[in-house]
Amino acid sequence: MEWRQCYLDVILVPLSILLTIAYHCWLWLKVRTHPLTTIIGTNAAGRRFWVSDIIKDNEKKNILAVQTLRNSIMGSTLMATTSILLCAGLASVISSTYSVKKPLDDSIFGAHGEVMVAIKYVTILTIFLFSFLCHSLSIRFINQVNILINTSQDPASVVGPDYLSELLEKGFILNTVGNRLFYAALPLLLWIFGPVLVFFCSVTMLSLLYNLDFVFRRNKPMEVGCDCESV
Repeated sequence: MEWRQCYLDVILVPLSILLTIAYHCWLWLKVRTHPLTTIIGTNAAGRRFWVSDIIKDNEKKNILAVQTLRNSIMGSTLMATTSILLCAGLASVISSTYSVKKPLDDSIFGAHGEVMVAIKYVTILTIFLFSFLCHSLSIRFINQVNILINTSQDPASVVGPDYLSELLEKGFILNTVGNRLFYAALPLLLWIFGPVLVFFCSVTMLSLLYNLDFVFRRNKPMEVGCDCESV
């Protein structure tokens, strides 16, 4: 029966997803409470200073601002394109009446019936679609900053450093969320070959992300005058 074959899928795949969610909830808490111990919080503080510095000396640094924001847009565009291409590939596999699963039936662990195959592909497709949506919205916000950062700064105007910093943060937060959804979908791609690979790949990726997300200093971090609640 299908149920007897899918017990590994029912245990290992949800466990992998829960570990990923728990890690990112903990990371979000750290960003909110101790932002300078994380790469995300440190970069957010640096971007606020960058916006203020660009606006103060806009005549000399306007080209630098446009080029920097353009590089960020190119990165989001690349990830959005990759996500939608993977969505298109998965959609074509789904529409092929699951003929691709037949050669794999005897070489994978877990269930490989048509219902389970449908769940696998639809789950992966949904995550990649949300990743594409986040990157598309990120491009929208960063494009707005790209236009507004070179406008004349009238003291009475609402388009000031605080507003531009808020727009830029929204763009980079959406970019980060899109990247994390993309990373979370990569282990699920291995679900096609069985749930055991999903679990080991998720644990490995979380270990890698932990080393990339946190700032490890031998000395006590210096106090930086930034509004940690706005990160």
